Amino acid sequence: MHRLFIAALRAGIVAAILLGLFGQIVVIPTTAADEVDRFPPYAPYATPYVTVAILGIACVQVALVATWMLLDMVRRGAIFTPRAFRWVDIIIGSSVVATLLAVGVTGHLAMASIPSPDDGMEVISALFAATASAGVGASFAMLIVIMRGLLRKATDLQTEMAEVV
Repeated sequence: MHRLFIAALRAGIVAAILLGLFGQIVVIPTTAADEVDRFPPYAPYATPYVTVAILGIACVQVALVATWMLLDMVRRGAIFTPRAFRWVDIIIGSSVVATLLAVGVTGHLAMASIPSPDDGMEVISALFAATASAGVGASFAMLIVIMRGLLRKATDLQTEMAEVV
């Protein structure tokens, strides 16, 4: 893989991690506090939902760090080694955890009686977003599991070719 391409991907990973940190530290807590100020009955839900949102972003950041490590292995030509599977497994694990968080939020929004300032559209929109997040997360996890299988086959083929040569 071309060095410039790897450098551009790394720059994107750094930007995404920093943007996630900004969201975790500033945006999510501030938005939750503003919503509680606007509609006080949301107060009991603020802390759990803020925690879940911060953990969800942390899962994405963990996957980005694992992707960084995989890029480093690609740069060194060592992607077809058993160490690569550890990083792919970390990506799978973080996506599964994020998906489970989204499923939990979906279940809570569907079952709980959450007050709404207007006609309830905020809760319905949040339920739809949580459901979509759970679906995307599950799809991503399954895709990475398939990609892991392809990496396993490629690693086995390279090992076999090395033995022949």
